[in-house]
Amino acid sequence: MADLSKYRNIGIFAHVDAGKTTTTERILKLTGKIHKTGEVHDGEATTDFMEQEQERGITIQSAATSCEWNGHRLNIIDTPGHVDFTIEVYRSLKVLDGGIGVFCGSGGVEPQSETNWRYANESEVSRIIFVNKLDRVGADFYRVVKQVKDVLSANPLVMVLPIGIEDEFTGVVDLLTRKAWIWEGVSDASDYKIEAPPEDMSDAIEEWREKLIETAIEQDDNIMEKYLDGEELSINEIKACIRKGTIALDFFPTYCGSAFKNKGIQLILDAAVDYLPDPTEVKPQPEVDLGGNETGEFAIVDPDKPLRALAFKIMDDRFGALTFVRIYSGKLGKGTNVLNTFTGKTERIGRLVEMHADERIELDSAQAGDIIAIIGMKNVQTGHTLCDPKSPATLEPMVFPDPVISIAASPNDKAASEKLGIALGKMIREDPSFRVETDQDSGETILKGMGELHLDIKVDILKRTHGIEVTVGKPQVAYRETVTKRIEDSYTHKKQSGGSGQYGKIDYIIEPGEPGSGFKFESKVTGGNIPREFWPAIEGGFKTSMEKGVLAGYPCLDFKVTLVDGAYHAVDSSTVAFELAAKAAYRQSMPKAGPQLMEPVMKVDVFTPEAHVGDVIGDLNRRRGMIKSQDAGPTGVRIKAECPLSEMFGYIGTLRTLTSGRGQFSMEFLHYVACPKNVAEEVIAETKEREAEKDR
Repeated sequence: MADLSKYRNIGIFAHVDAGKTTTTERILKLTGKIHKTGEVHDGEATTDFMEQEQERGITIQSAATSCEWNGHRLNIIDTPGHVDFTIEVYRSLKVLDGGIGVFCGSGGVEPQSETNWRYANESEVSRIIFVNKLDRVGADFYRVVKQVKDVLSANPLVMVLPIGIEDEFTGVVDLLTRKAWIWEGVSDASDYKIEAPPEDMSDAIEEWREKLIETAIEQDDNIMEKYLDGEELSINEIKACIRKGTIALDFFPTYCGSAFKNKGIQLILDAAVDYLPDPTEVKPQPEVDLGGNETGEFAIVDPDKPLRALAFKIMDDRFGALTFVRIYSGKLGKGTNVLNTFTGKTERIGRLVEMHADERIELDSAQAGDIIAIIGMKNVQTGHTLCDPKSPATLEPMVFPDPVISIAASPNDKAASEKLGIALGKMIREDPSFRVETDQDSGETILKGMGELHLDIKVDILKRTHGIEVTVGKPQVAYRETVTKRIEDSYTHKKQSGGSGQYGKIDYIIEPGEPGSGFKFESKVTGGNIPREFWPAIEGGFKTSMEKGVLAGYPCLDFKVTLVDGAYHAVDSSTVAFELAAKAAYRQSMPKAGPQLMEPVMKVDVFTPEAHVGDVIGDLNRRRGMIKSQDAGPTGVRIKAECPLSEMFGYIGTLRTLTSGRGQFSMEFLHYVACPKNVAEEVIAETKEREAEKDR
């Protein structure tokens, strides 16, 4: 049986272009997993194996691989950096025990780094920090360390200091041993020597080493006492304190180097082994009931306990469906039956494989702590729990964000239209942030996603992977509706058509809710005027109706319905009658409650050279953007703004024109706000025009 203390399940996450995939590539080369290093810019990186990834030089989906270092097994997941694919980071962090946050030495803490860091905090994942690209112009290790403190409110524990910077960067000083690691060449990470550090760095080394020790020893009173008494601490004692603090998320050991130039990777691997937790050292996963409430039970990481495993990713490739699974407790073997608690069905395990990017290694069995893939599971989706049929339990499921942008897609010929449904079914299983709907009136297929790039990639996958050409309509914004006035109203539903009739009378209040509160329902009926068994039907009637607002047919948000009184008939009243009463009440009262159109506002982060700041800000103002902050860095200015999504289509083209091709931006959904009157009128008129066109 494998020794779990030798396992490390880690993810590598960062902003676009900070060097995650290159770092993964160097780790695989150093650990002997691959013999030739592939470069991202050549489209040859091991973990970027999709055609779209190789062409664009970005990671689109997380890729799993594993390797060995110092007798420890590292299961590594390389995640995307682009904001449109944060779902991949979120679901990977959910099943990992530790992470390596990669930051660019010149770019520092970039917008996507903040989002990923927030996800890692929510998932309580221990991390080490790697400040990469110190050979770049404008790189500054100490500035990035300060940004980690200021922007992420995190506590970086500096473990190494860089020797030289930019073109002069040759290696690092390990503060614990006071030894310098110098890499002679740039093509081989194993071509290095360990020697005494440069003399002009001795003051800085002692200063930072003291900070490191004083922060670390707070984890252990006995060691702290020893230190305060002036005793020399052993390196193992300090390491034990660092490990304890890292696992407790009190601080994050911080390293630096240049992955592309093969410098600093060994220390990262040593740190992963020394300081990141093994599967038994992290908080066990809580078990929940079918309603999503915690039961108080936990999936303890132990191969001898009943099976508990979480499916965190589905992938279709040329060999069929692959279900990526993290096993929390128990064992999984070929031919065993497992229960999917979401569907209530059991499935037989056919083949188990260990993934190395898109290659697979067959396994006979796997155990608690492993991340593996199962081939050929039919009804499993992301977030489903697989468990022992004799001891059922559900693990805490994953929550995925709602899409903010949609496009209409229609196949170019009849043959393609038959294949489209099957292809889209596979793509939805793979990516829970991608949704598909059919417009009831026009019969059009509507694709919904997290951003323009997200949907662009999906259309590309349809074309290349599935051979389906589609014509795409212009992007549509996911508007919402809400109410602004409190209104008291009454509705009576009466129907008599031979036999028993239908009767239900409701008196109710509709009022605006807090932003983000969704739909709330409360009943204050007393004295049995409406029997309690009809309340859920009334709530259900309002809830179903809110899918279609009264202004332009968009879903309705953030309002509360309070049932205050009503009447029923002993014979004619039924759940159906009260549900119909609620639906008609919604149609009757919503137009009177000051309905208002809401639009999605995005958090926009723009990077521009200093010379073009005025043009970029002027353009954002024209797009109804609100500038929140400007931060000047060594290579340009970062502008943070809030901007309506409807104004941001095609923005990358404009930004490149304004900045001579040097500008970059990322955006993510922030919240919904009320649409200005002129915009709302335009959207409502457009919607009515579309409806009229469908009817013709």
